Amino acid sequence: MQETLDRSVDTKHQTFLQVIQSYYQLTKPRIIPLLSITTAAAMWMASDGATDPVLFLVTVIGGMLAAASAQTMNCIYDRDIDYAMERTRNRPIPSGRVKPFHAGVFAAVLAGLSFAILVVFTNLLAALLAMAGIAFYMGIYTHLLKRHTPQNIVIGGAAGAIPALVGWAAVNNNLSIEAWILFAIVFVWTPPHFWALSLMLKDDYAKVGVPMLPVVVGEAATAKQIWIYTLLLIPTTLLLMYPLGGAGIVYGISAVGLGGIFVYEAWKLLQAPTDKTVAKSMFKYSILYMMLLCTSIVIDSLPQTQAAIDMLLK
Repeated sequence: MQETLDRSVDTKHQTFLQVIQSYYQLTKPRIIPLLSITTAAAMWMASDGATDPVLFLVTVIGGMLAAASAQTMNCIYDRDIDYAMERTRNRPIPSGRVKPFHAGVFAAVLAGLSFAILVVFTNLLAALLAMAGIAFYMGIYTHLLKRHTPQNIVIGGAAGAIPALVGWAAVNNNLSIEAWILFAIVFVWTPPHFWALSLMLKDDYAKVGVPMLPVVVGEAATAKQIWIYTLLLIPTTLLLMYPLGGAGIVYGISAVGLGGIFVYEAWKLLQAPTDKTVAKSMFKYSILYMMLLCTSIVIDSLPQTQAAIDMLLK
């Protein structure tokens, strides 16, 4: 099979746009916006709603390049799994459109550009954190955990939480307790988010021998774990309000309201753990939840928001 995976690619029959599209697909672009919005939320909170537009742009670009590098490396490492699964067989590497070596060069260039942009335009701490995210995602999650333990996503979820630290560090060149709470929010959110997806793809993971939680313990036990982590998520989000006082009433109302819906989705899944439609609903809402929660952080941090609240309270 390895010879099949590493077979040479006849690029003569690919147009330039098709080649560009293949490399673009290596970065798993649907994942990157969710990582970027956590970076943005951290930057807005760290700057009290006064983020410099240029700093914001270069930080997001640097973070996106780091995430794209990590996802490309993941495609190289998991090409055997991707080839075996019908759902992923047409990805650029298993389909033969991109050679693993060329993908590796592409990933290295992306990582180099990310580090250079962040270290020049932000600071060394933000640049090192971005590189740590790549190293953790590949070294800890993809290599050590993903194929060996059903707790892979719990520990490995730290990689997806690092962009929040990058955003905070880019603004303040430090990591305060608020930054770590933002990290914790994404960290606790990741298991219910990803396990909902793994419930939908249980058969695919079982086929390639990846011990995702539903494969190892079954749907009911996985739904119970999703329920527990969802309940933990709500108080974690509220730590930004009390005792830290880093977020205000707009964020607080949003965190409670969005969290309530999240709990409801988890409850539905707890009642019907084998229903893939319910799992899909949970998964889709988890994405919307994180996007709206981060948006509420941005809105809450704006001086105009605070001014409007002060007027209402007078």
